[in-house]
Amino acid sequence: MEQFKHVGVIGRLGSAEVVETLKRLKKFLLSEGVHVILDKPLADVLPGHGLQVCSHNMMGEICDLVVVIGGDGSMLAAARALARYRVPVLGINRGRLGFLTDIHPDEIEQRVGEVLAGKYIMESRFLLQAVVKRQGQPIGQSDALNDVVLHPGKVARMIEFEVYIEGQFVYSQRADGLIISTPTGSTGYSLSGGGPIMHPKLDAIVVVPMFPHTLTSRPLVVDGNTEIKIAISGHNTTYPQVICDGQVHIPTSPSDTITVAKKPQRLKLIHPLNHNYYEVCRRKLGWGNRLGE
Repeated sequence: MEQFKHVGVIGRLGSAEVVETLKRLKKFLLSEGVHVILDKPLADVLPGHGLQVCSHNMMGEICDLVVVIGGDGSMLAAARALARYRVPVLGINRGRLGFLTDIHPDEIEQRVGEVLAGKYIMESRFLLQAVVKRQGQPIGQSDALNDVVLHPGKVARMIEFEVYIEGQFVYSQRADGLIISTPTGSTGYSLSGGGPIMHPKLDAIVVVPMFPHTLTSRPLVVDGNTEIKIAISGHNTTYPQVICDGQVHIPTSPSDTITVAKKPQRLKLIHPLNHNYYEVCRRKLGWGNRLGE
């Protein structure tokens, strides 16, 4: 088990609950003799904190562990910034769903204490890289832990595009868009679009058409090492967008291409020892409990 002596803290801004949890976490970490480092936006809402402050990039280089206070959206942003540094990330849930940030704020001392003592589960989650090209030249790119989505932007109109997998033509499509999701993102936007739930340990990618103009278009699960290319038809009159994790927007034009493939670096995600993926699904998605309970 890794020893965590330098712990960075990232949090969602604009929330009094996050500040309250930050103060509690800071007090506990300092009592454990841990060197605590805040990211700059979070430090600005905690005047007089007396702690080291740095950027996300520097935090990835100097920290043994990064704690994210917020919801899954906060974890997604942290994952894109920190995966390249291979620093483990732990989440304290101050959001709604909490598939990725799974420590309850009232259990900080117990659960974070267990992690510091080496009692935790470490998972490896892969990210996707999306590159938009125009006439063969890259014009935009981003990573995604959950999903890469092609959609029409502000105008609710269908998009015409072609899909290629490993260089082989799959189909042409008229649809509201396309979702390309990791197993981590399979309980998010992909699920809302009719995609399957995939266990996080699977090495697979799911391709989900959004409201396709054909009854035979269904989600397609492919190998995780697959390269997927989307060719936007030059006949489109709209200018679609590529959105990564619902947070990074890349504008496109007709005839652009989007290439999506697995990112070489993976996210190291830490859970408490009592973490159970199926229990999380039961609680968050409203699945039934055992008969008689």
